[in-house]
Amino acid sequence: MAEDYETDLLDSNLDDYANFEEYLDALAYDEDLFYLEDTELVRQLYEVGCHGKTELLTRQQFEERKQAAVKARKNQQQAQVKTLTHTSYPLNGNPFLEALAVREEGLRNGRLTTILFIRDERNKRQVSAYIDLAERMKTEDFKLIFQKRKNIVLRVTDLSYYSWEGQQIVYNDSPNFKVDANSEAGLLFRNRRDRKVINVNPYLPPEEQNGVCTRTEIECEEYT
Repeated sequence: MAEDYETDLLDSNLDDYANFEEYLDALAYDEDLFYLEDTELVRQLYEVGCHGKTELLTRQQFEERKQAAVKARKNQQQAQVKTLTHTSYPLNGNPFLEALAVREEGLRNGRLTTILFIRDERNKRQVSAYIDLAERMKTEDFKLIFQKRKNIVLRVTDLSYYSWEGQQIVYNDSPNFKVDANSEAGLLFRNRRDRKVINVNPYLPPEEQNGVCTRTEIECEEYT
């Protein structure tokens, strides 16, 4: 399904930085600043690739993304934004659909990313999956879901898909997240925009997420 939003161009995390220097300063390791004692030198080293980070934008990439984001927002403001899907249908106190509705605008305009975990136990073939919800809303018509005529279907193309009966597990990167299934900390997802790492361990105390994300648990009869 085609989208009116230019989500891929809205690199909103770069809004925090007025220029490339501020971007480098924000990502600089405290140890580098401590030992080198020269902010400008740290910037120069980072810019030429002398750093321990796996992903760092070049000056050209930073400028191109900033310009693309400005252009995308301008086009978005000029275009007629279609009505959000959930506003056309009564939610009737359904906690799961209400949670989707609260997030829909942010997901569609690129201001929010959400990893949705579902464990479907409605039949003997139990399956579970981690889903890039923004990508699903971009590629799937959610009208039937908000109409309560269809559930979100778990797919082997999701971030993670696990069949409890067959012990089958599949991992896939998405436009918004990279999967790290080999970490000692467990299954991790790296946000492609702000490079922050999300640990989906349900037993991990919230304070150990360091403000990277928040977790909301919802029980609903549609999937259990």
